[in-house]
Amino acid sequence: MVSAEQLYEKLKDIHVGNPICQFTKENCELLLPTIERIEKLKREKNAIILVHNYVAPQIFYSVADFTGDSYGLSKNAKESDADVIVFSAVRFMAETAKILNPEKIVLDPNPNGGCSLADGITESDVIKLRQQFPDHTFVCYINTTAAVKAQCDVCVTSSNVYKIIEKIPNDKIYFLPDKLMGENVIQNLKAKGVNKNIELWDGTCYVHEEYQPESIDQVRRNFEDVEILVHPECSSAVVNKADYVGSTSQMLNHVRESERDSFFLLTECGLTGVLQSEFPQKTFAGSCTMCKYMKSNSLEDILNVLENPSPQNIIEIAPETQKRALQCVNRMFDYSDH
Repeated sequence: MVSAEQLYEKLKDIHVGNPICQFTKENCELLLPTIERIEKLKREKNAIILVHNYVAPQIFYSVADFTGDSYGLSKNAKESDADVIVFSAVRFMAETAKILNPEKIVLDPNPNGGCSLADGITESDVIKLRQQFPDHTFVCYINTTAAVKAQCDVCVTSSNVYKIIEKIPNDKIYFLPDKLMGENVIQNLKAKGVNKNIELWDGTCYVHEEYQPESIDQVRRNFEDVEILVHPECSSAVVNKADYVGSTSQMLNHVRESERDSFFLLTECGLTGVLQSEFPQKTFAGSCTMCKYMKSNSLEDILNVLENPSPQNIIEIAPETQKRALQCVNRMFDYSDH
């Protein structure tokens, strides 16, 4: 188990402009009783905790068994031999873990685990779209509910979306729900000379749609030799000004391998915090945006779901929905692994 001193060493360099992400040794000492109880319950219940890169760093660096982006955590869930999976992120990610592990108990500790993308499209929307576009392969971003995945053909994440859509043999694609990511896919494929007819749903991530290309121009003026890293949920106008486009884990690996010393990240603040902790000798310029859904996770809520989960914490998916959604997610793994 992490000690207060070890936790402070991981958290002390994180400064992302929000009081919930600034830490002292005293803060870390106060967290220890909750962390100790969580670790004890994990052992008793053969539980693991999956934590997304955007979740608050005191969770990320204390009780997490696996950390990463949605694709990596989906694989961790699939490969786990735990009896209980606690997914500290947002609701659709916990649902994805349940899709992959129907026989296991999957717990969502987040009292506000929404997502502007996942909440922006419903199962009935997809059913109507399939009637309107019967010849299209329906590709859903992982930021969707299990019910939506069950109506689609292939799931993708930000780390594999370009690769998978290019590989799909059908030239007619309907991509949902992220319009901005879809526009970036269209642009990427055209640059490669790949012509596909791609229809898009009009959804966005409220965090990433806020970023404007002018922000990049300003940072480049103020920080010499800065490298701009952008998430593909941003607009194409922003992506076109970037030095690197990738998922959160891809960005983390890129910073690790880069010879540059100064970076500007256009994604949720959680990743900036992780990078500040992992690479304190590097500079991370500009501001970042908090996701109110991801930041609703807390150590106290994780402890509560391990001690006494309420019905809304327990992920349940109807068998037919689970079966069809699993086919959709497994096709993602098939395309990614070949």
